[in-house]
Amino acid sequence: MNEEDPRILELRAIREKARQGGGEMRVERQHAKGKLTARERLSFLLDPGTFHELEPFITNPGGETGPNTEDYLGEGVITGYGQIDGRTVYIYAQDFTVHGGTLSMMQSRKICRVMDLAVRNGSPIIGLIDSGGARIQEGVKSLGGYAEIFRRNARYSGVVPQISVMLGPCAGGAAYSPAITDLIIMVRNHSYMFITGPQVIEAVTGEKVDHEALGGTQVHMTISGTAHMAADTEVGALDLCRQALRYMPANNVEDPPYREPQDDPLRMDPTLNRLVPLDPSIPYSMHAVVERVVDQGTFLEIQPEWARNAVVGLARIGGHSIGIVAQEPDQLAGVLDIDASDKISRFVRMCDCFNIPLVTFVDSPGFLPGVHQEHGGIIRHGAKVLYAFAEATVPKITVITRKAYGGAYVVMSSKYLGTDVTYAWPSAEIAVMGAEGAVNILYGKEIAAAEDPQGLWAALVADYRQKFNNPYYAAKNGYVDDIIEPWETRPKIIASLAALRDKYTDHPPRKHGNIPV
Repeated sequence: MNEEDPRILELRAIREKARQGGGEMRVERQHAKGKLTARERLSFLLDPGTFHELEPFITNPGGETGPNTEDYLGEGVITGYGQIDGRTVYIYAQDFTVHGGTLSMMQSRKICRVMDLAVRNGSPIIGLIDSGGARIQEGVKSLGGYAEIFRRNARYSGVVPQISVMLGPCAGGAAYSPAITDLIIMVRNHSYMFITGPQVIEAVTGEKVDHEALGGTQVHMTISGTAHMAADTEVGALDLCRQALRYMPANNVEDPPYREPQDDPLRMDPTLNRLVPLDPSIPYSMHAVVERVVDQGTFLEIQPEWARNAVVGLARIGGHSIGIVAQEPDQLAGVLDIDASDKISRFVRMCDCFNIPLVTFVDSPGFLPGVHQEHGGIIRHGAKVLYAFAEATVPKITVITRKAYGGAYVVMSSKYLGTDVTYAWPSAEIAVMGAEGAVNILYGKEIAAAEDPQGLWAALVADYRQKFNNPYYAAKNGYVDDIIEPWETRPKIIASLAALRDKYTDHPPRKHGNIPV
């Protein structure tokens, strides 16, 4: 064949038509909203020149009636594979210029095929979501298409990483697919997720609400906890997706990717020795602790705006990927509540799925007391944290920086839940409760009858703290492995992870456990 062969010219014309999506006018409308097209998004996400499209000529088989039933090549979704940092990923990008990105039976088939290929080849799945939901003209067939996608999301969970980048609306049952994936990334003022839209809510309940207030990025980043990361622009969201994948393996049988560290593994930051105040009631920043221990500039926080009394995220230490779990004493004194429990447990399970070691920093006075928390199921939600840490088989290292009281001590990757190495700082307090509460219970009658109740109470508190609420008492009884200076934390963790790299665990045979949900 030569360049003028009519068959080659026809192929080029068809490909060019497919690249135009729903046509120039619709592309212009997409740009007018400040949004990129599906193909533009792929060019920002993937390494240049690595994308290979699959099934670009698929169209709707026809038979539907109603408006907007014209055929478009690709059926409103671009599928294929490419590379991010030289590693293969499989991807689908919904094209809002074609039927508003709505899901048809054929679009579902394309998405399911690329998901199946990803798992067969042990590569991550990325979904770029920009869709008005199910294609109404197709009726139950589009709903069946969603069910096929959901089934694969669930079946492939924990097998390969699944990331959803929300670049437009996600309404109705379509919201369930992103909710099953490992990470959801949203774009402020462009992304929306809700089961029932504003018009239906107003018709049924009388409540008036707009898209942003109902299911915008701010809602899902701060109130519902559905989203994990957010950016101000689409390009920023796509970059967050690239960043997250740098910490994750391609599948559940690989180790996370190693990167040559630019930070000295033996670095010891003197600031850590001064970070925890002498007064246990004064807060400090756990973020500052984490940033000073991990490789500089590598901490990628997950869900930073939701349940801020808990901190979770991915980082590197000595070049190796780790998952960070911690309490934030600056927020609610670092107590564990319902939302913090959910945040921690899901993150721990994700890390365990993909062989990412866990490093836990503990400073919590316990679970948040109150009728609302009890009636909301704090027992059930707190049990999720307990279950997640106990079930996790990856290397686990815990550092107790200050308070580790009661149930919060136990569930936060304590030594007897199977944590491999537990360190304590000299400021650590490991006990059933704080000294003040313990003295009130143990010596309440004596204090009330004393000539100087306040003086006796203060003396008893000091004595109790000296005898029991210090790391040496816990160390004597085997609850911590070593008491270290704070600035030793980084080299200690790196050495421990090196020693645990070939960790093996054996479990009794079972189908799966029954986590309290």
